Amino acid sequence: MFIAFLGHSQVKKTYVIEGVLVSKSDTTSLESATVHLEKVKDSAVVSYTITDRNGKFKLEGNTFDKELRLVVSFLGYKPYTKVINFDQTKIQLGTIALEDSGNVLNEVVITSRAPITIKKDTLEFNVKSFKTKKDANVEDLLQQLPGVEVDDEGKITVNGKPVNKLLVNGKPFFGDDPTITTRNLSKEIIEKVQVTDTKTKSEAFTGEEGDTQNKTINLTIKEENNQGYFGRIAGGKGTEDLYEYTSIVNRFSGDRRIGILAGGNNTNSPGFSFGEIQDMYGGGGSISMNSNGGFRLGGMSFGFGRGIVTSRNLGATFADEFGKGFDLNGDYFYANGSSRNTSSRSRETILPDGTSFFTDANAENSSDNRNHRFTTDFDIEIDSTFLINIKPSLVRNFSSTTNSQFEESSDAEYLLVNRSTSNSFREATTNNFRNRLDITKKFGDKGSFIRLDMTNQVNTTGVDSRFNSDVELFGTSPSVETRNQIGDETTQFNSVNTRFTYRYPIVKKKVFLDFNYSYRKDKRNNLRNTFDIDPITNEEIFNTDLSTDFTYQNRRSTPSIDLNLKKDKWSFSLETGYVSRTLENSDVLRPTLSLKRQFNALEINSNFNYKISPKSSMYTGYYLSNRPPNLQQLNPFTDISNPLNIITGNPELQPSNEHQLYVGFNNFNFQKGTGSYAYFSTNMTNNQVVAKSVIDENLVRTTTYENVNGNFNVSGSISYGKEIKLDSIKKVRLRLSMWTNIRRAVNFFNETKYASLNTSYSPSLSIKFSWKDILEIDPRYTISMTKSTFDIDQLNNQNFTGHRLGLRTKLTAPKKLEWRNNINYQYNPNVAPGFQRSSWFWNATLSYSILKDKATISLKAYDILNQNTNAIRQATANYIEDTESTVLTQYFMLNFSWKFNTLGTKKPKNEANIIFFD
Repeated sequence: MFIAFLGHSQVKKTYVIEGVLVSKSDTTSLESATVHLEKVKDSAVVSYTITDRNGKFKLEGNTFDKELRLVVSFLGYKPYTKVINFDQTKIQLGTIALEDSGNVLNEVVITSRAPITIKKDTLEFNVKSFKTKKDANVEDLLQQLPGVEVDDEGKITVNGKPVNKLLVNGKPFFGDDPTITTRNLSKEIIEKVQVTDTKTKSEAFTGEEGDTQNKTINLTIKEENNQGYFGRIAGGKGTEDLYEYTSIVNRFSGDRRIGILAGGNNTNSPGFSFGEIQDMYGGGGSISMNSNGGFRLGGMSFGFGRGIVTSRNLGATFADEFGKGFDLNGDYFYANGSSRNTSSRSRETILPDGTSFFTDANAENSSDNRNHRFTTDFDIEIDSTFLINIKPSLVRNFSSTTNSQFEESSDAEYLLVNRSTSNSFREATTNNFRNRLDITKKFGDKGSFIRLDMTNQVNTTGVDSRFNSDVELFGTSPSVETRNQIGDETTQFNSVNTRFTYRYPIVKKKVFLDFNYSYRKDKRNNLRNTFDIDPITNEEIFNTDLSTDFTYQNRRSTPSIDLNLKKDKWSFSLETGYVSRTLENSDVLRPTLSLKRQFNALEINSNFNYKISPKSSMYTGYYLSNRPPNLQQLNPFTDISNPLNIITGNPELQPSNEHQLYVGFNNFNFQKGTGSYAYFSTNMTNNQVVAKSVIDENLVRTTTYENVNGNFNVSGSISYGKEIKLDSIKKVRLRLSMWTNIRRAVNFFNETKYASLNTSYSPSLSIKFSWKDILEIDPRYTISMTKSTFDIDQLNNQNFTGHRLGLRTKLTAPKKLEWRNNINYQYNPNVAPGFQRSSWFWNATLSYSILKDKATISLKAYDILNQNTNAIRQATANYIEDTESTVLTQYFMLNFSWKFNTLGTKKPKNEANIIFFD
């Protein structure tokens, strides 16, 4: 760090440049025009800003150059340029009149050197203005843009809002994993990146506002680069017989796009983002820690298979336009995974009377899964006013699971109360078909339309199982229950969800009334046959208590009216609906348990968005929603499948009503390199359904459900970031953030009703130092503080503190060598004696480029210090639990990867732009 700061000596000059921008033809002020400074030598951008509503601008900062070129750009006007000599600190340019460029709108967009251009709700960045390494991909590019952040797992946010959809040339690319696109597409082939509020295709077609809380990125390929092949092929072999391999090959030809990918590993990487795409290509490995202190590897927290996971994957994608108005997109994925895990659990349960009991358990499980998934998307545009979108998908899944478990519980004197052993085997086959149909017809030029949305789903699951167990109860009335059973189960789920909308324009394209009617029907048939195996004759005897045969229906109809107001600076909507819901359960085996319940409720959804300036905006909203209890909570059937945990539903439950109020603000000053956003939300739930459990003298738990009031949740987050340029080649990015949550929960334990208040704070700080393309140092620190209080004396208040320190480094020296490190340290002072309070987790990758930077040889080291454990402590109001399971431990792996790209090799490269829609 000392060498980096002192290794470059330059004379810094401070400047302030002011002026006013008007139209030459009518002298009106030009708002949201781009004003930037660039180097005379190579046009590299130094600073930029946007004019305000009066056309005024102010550029201020520091430079090491004697002179810079000032460039003014505005859509539909000819650019203005002027070389600025910094003989004085403050420079007044007065009024600058831009000349109308005539009918050259598209030419201005493509050839402008402006790093940023604003057109109403569109923010456009020039890719050439943002320096990246020579072979940069889209993710490298996005990380250089103001207001855009990409975390270790490849998740993208824009102005603090998450990106939940990523498209290439307006079409999905390999499903929902954005890292396949951002880490494989080269920056050089991109023409622009368009960021909009997430919308359905029908919403985009009608010009409606979409989901203002999420963003969609569309990567547009340059026309001359839209012909050819690109992709990567890689493989690695490691110690402990570990391996990884992956490949992705894409063919672009105008509107036609074809892609194939394949991969496999036994390094706990179920998908393509963590092991294959990230680590094998120099990502260095990423880990983060989950909320209860355990490690989460890459983008997966391995609930799919704690332990060692082996996976194989295959995928294909296709997109094309067949004539005018007919588009087709399709994806196919095949995944084959298996996991093996051994786990142990130790829990102390605290009863309301102050006594405790203890449970220790050990388990071994293995699972194998095969999954086929096919999705497609048809767009049929009959004409400019009529659009049909059809989106069917088909999923077929096969799974088999084997599990064995030993568990025993003892009282406060450590005397054994009960003990159980169990072994089970389960095979399941699932077929799922889902289709969404949108039909949209526009009328006139005032914004009127009608739309029919219909989604239907058919899901069938068949299960064959075998189960045997022994449950022993000790004490005054000892007993032993032995089960040896086989079973089969068939579940059929059918769902139809329709919504009809008619939009009536009150004021052309500004004020609208939407008249809506939605209807949904969910129907679930469940048939489960359980047979006891006679220990002497091996005869199969039907067990009525553990068998089911029922049909459950949830029917809901909602008429609603929605008022929409849309202005240049703000928009508002208020939708009010009346929900009529019928829940009906028909039980063939137990007719007396059949039930039918009807509920009515009011629902409200409103939001307000305001664009304060080109640099800042705010939003707020309120909604009231109604949520019914699920079947297990409502059905009075007594489930005794686990003799130590008996569950009975409550048919008198009422639906929950949830109120949420939220407000957010964001501000990004591109010139000063600062960005900030804040978000606040409060939720209050009436009639929330909670579990009500009673534990008897044999430590057998009996659970039912009840409605409670008084639950609420208040959360907020704030973040501030700033980029500081130390000189022309060194910079520092600071990020300070704070997250807080206050939650009140009402619960029951052994007939005792109590309330807990949980307050959490988590400030964090990150500092990223960059020295051109040579060195990056990125330390991060987070402290988490949690306090839990209870309104009954039998439960003790709790305080927890956790520390997490991370350090990521990248060194590229000499030129073809790259060394990456990812180091994480965790300290938790609240764990029990005998458990590890702190641990270091260090991954590293050393890569060397060969074959003219088309191939890479890398050595990956995972858990260098060999300290990775999965020992986790979790504490709640009434128990403290320590768990441990199998984890992937230290290994080393040698990888080889080769990339190829023929896109745009025959035509000269032009400048590229990035467009943001706010």
